[in-house]
Amino acid sequence: MKAGDALPPLEIEITRTLIVAGAIASRDFQDVHHDAELARVKGSPDIFMNILTTNGLVGRYITDFFGPAAVLRKVAIRLGAPNHPGDTMVLTGRIEEVDGDLAVVRVLGANAIGRHVSGTVTVLVPPSGGTP
Repeated sequence: MKAGDALPPLEIEITRTLIVAGAIASRDFQDVHHDAELARVKGSPDIFMNILTTNGLVGRYITDFFGPAAVLRKVAIRLGAPNHPGDTMVLTGRIEEVDGDLAVVRVLGANAIGRHVSGTVTVLVPPSGGTP
């Protein structure tokens, strides 16, 4: 692992079930995450994904690459364009810096209407076969 290394892209289909399940799992009962009619009344074309679901998907992206023993030390993300049902979000990443077993990864997630998420993740990557 070295600065400049790219992570392979991860395509995630944005389904109504993913959006609603993520909201329920994170105890986010805002109607815009599960009620399409109320979301439209509030100006959105449909329900949309909450930040906690996005945060979880970013974490999955990092641990899928670095392995199950990797530990997320810091996740700093910002949301942009919403994720609506029927879209696909593509996550990409690049290692920005490495300091021993710590790596900082810049992550971007885009969908058909623009950048959904951007930020950095600091991850502890234990030596092969080790635990953090």
